[in-house]
Amino acid sequence: MSVNYSLYGGAESLTEGRPPAQDINISVNGRTPRRVYLPNGKDVDEQAHTAPPQDPSDFLWLMTEEPHRSRRTAIMKAHPEVTKLMGHEPLTKWVVLFVVSVQFATAYYLRHTHPTSPLFIFLAYAIGGTANHNLFLAIHEITHNLAFPGIALNKALATFANLPIGIPYAAAFKKYHMEHHKFMGQDGIDTDLPTRIELLLLNNVLGKVFFATFQILFYALRPTFVRVQKFTKWHFMNLITQIVFDYFLIKAFGAKPMIYFIMSSFFAGSLHPCAGHFIAEHYLWDGLPQETYSYYGPLNLLAYNVGYHNEHHDFPSVAWTRLPALRALAPEFYDTIPAHPSWPMVIVNFIRDKEVGIFARAKRIAKCSATPAAKAAEEKEKKPVVNVDGEESDKSE
Repeated sequence: MSVNYSLYGGAESLTEGRPPAQDINISVNGRTPRRVYLPNGKDVDEQAHTAPPQDPSDFLWLMTEEPHRSRRTAIMKAHPEVTKLMGHEPLTKWVVLFVVSVQFATAYYLRHTHPTSPLFIFLAYAIGGTANHNLFLAIHEITHNLAFPGIALNKALATFANLPIGIPYAAAFKKYHMEHHKFMGQDGIDTDLPTRIELLLLNNVLGKVFFATFQILFYALRPTFVRVQKFTKWHFMNLITQIVFDYFLIKAFGAKPMIYFIMSSFFAGSLHPCAGHFIAEHYLWDGLPQETYSYYGPLNLLAYNVGYHNEHHDFPSVAWTRLPALRALAPEFYDTIPAHPSWPMVIVNFIRDKEVGIFARAKRIAKCSATPAAKAAEEKEKKPVVNVDGEESDKSE
């Protein structure tokens, strides 16, 4: 069949001007393939982008309210029985005890193994990285007071879960994470957001490789530069408990178990399959102004279902074991939101795709409710209160 080339503006072949067919990372319209899809499996066209790419020179600044509060209200109106899913999960403490025991046993097993040996590194990555990532997310769950009904026992369990991590962080994480929920996307308050200096220095392929490799350090150090916390008795208890534990661990078994714990924590927040959730949760993809993404795959089994992230932000008082039930209860809300099909590929795509990077975060100018004056007024309260997100906070710290 002959081709009427007069219809093609001077082209001498039907592939002229198109990217090579073997370049699977470039679509026919010059954009990278889509990375997020509707979880019902009906939206599978890699080239059917629904939004233009984001400007890579700056964050996406929004004037709208974060989406979770309004969706929570809508779901509670449509499904008032959702309140039955709220409350603590007794299973959490036993999972924490098991994972901490695994870490103690592995550290003890490696007490005579050199830290640079293949066996030590492999176990620190495969077992230690997975276990400590699980403990990171256990502390996340406990931060929402979802292991016990009371505050004190939750804090004690978080301190215990912190032990194999090697560095005290549970107390500081709670305050920062509560602000992440209450003031999501607000610049200078939500410390989950990259800073301007990160945007300037890491907004390229090598910068993204560096960021993905050392994610744990960014999440640990960034808050201290953005928003310093007031030191409380809870911070002191976490710090002293960890120092005493680390001292007696080294005293009894030498430095190698401690090195194993630190390496485990590093791998847990580095190029680890589970660590993809750090990037998957709130980075913007495919040019969409969607601030939160869920992931419904099998790695949730190792991660307290944190992949159900839209569900978690909508209802932070629903424990990890009931997040799938929350999604099933309101499919008309959750099955219409694009989600990630893979955590490991999130890391790969974050590094290689030009349409996502440090710039791909939504920010808002901080509201007056989060100003130092309002914060000072809030500090005057001494009784525990329940905020609008269903989280209990202890003002007496």
